[in-house]
Amino acid sequence: MFAQSFRFDHARLRQAFEPRKPRHPLLRFALGLVGLGVLVVLVMFSVVLGAAMIVAGVAYKLLKQRGRPVARDPRVVDGEYRVVDQSVLDRQRSHTHPL
Repeated sequence: MFAQSFRFDHARLRQAFEPRKPRHPLLRFALGLVGLGVLVVLVMFSVVLGAAMIVAGVAYKLLKQRGRPVARDPRVVDGEYRVVDQSVLDRQRSHTHPL
């Protein structure tokens, strides 16, 4: 009997955690509506959270650029440039083959 008390019966353990549907049709319908309501709340929460993250990202980018000067002339292209030696360009041209 002592050896039987520590035996884990898989069928009994499975029955403890598997959901049982109620037999009454109105109760089944009500629980189905509750499940759909929970699903709708979770989806709406995730949509609102995603929209808030997008708005926060856009606001961060706009506030980050707030102190930088902006080119007023439409012919001006703003960017960051590096000066490359002519020897580097010549080496790069010699390694490329025309098609």
